[in-house]
Amino acid sequence: MDATQELLNFFKALADANRLKIVGLLSQQDLTVEQIAEMLALSPSTVSHHLSRLSKAGLVSARAESYYNIYHLQVNELEAMSKRLLAHEDLPEVTQEIDVDAYDHKVIKSYTNPDGTLKTIPTQLKKLDAILRYVLKGFQPGARYTEKQVNEILQHYNEDYAQLRRELVEQGYMCRQGGGGDYWLPDAPAND
Repeated sequence: MDATQELLNFFKALADANRLKIVGLLSQQDLTVEQIAEMLALSPSTVSHHLSRLSKAGLVSARAESYYNIYHLQVNELEAMSKRLLAHEDLPEVTQEIDVDAYDHKVIKSYTNPDGTLKTIPTQLKKLDAILRYVLKGFQPGARYTEKQVNEILQHYNEDYAQLRRELVEQGYMCRQGGGGDYWLPDAPAND
């Protein structure tokens, strides 16, 4: 089972007020279907349905005791699942099939001509950021540029290269050495 489906199953199992109440009750003590039904004022069949969903998710288990099944919360499993499924480093996996640059693509399509030049420079910050990331592709990481070189590259995108240059520096997409010095991408260390 992939991470997204497992995460969905976990949340679906807990995405009901009555199932959360059942988890809460079972965290205090082991109970039968009939006991839970009375406590929550639900029918035994409804409680059995909820317990089945929780059991499929691995959150509860049952043991037979004379005529009854006694349900037990799998506390260790609940903790392990939540730690594993909600781990900060694993959560981005659920976005693998999503185009996280879709907004940038839309803005670029709206603001560029077929030849890749800019129709206008947007004033709205979110759109400006998308355009700045677009023009930044004309620069190489680790390279240092004179102001003249920066202007030549930016002229390919728009005649107002000075505004583009200012915005790249002000928005932190490029670094500039004071006094008319070099320009570079922030990833590259500056040689001051």
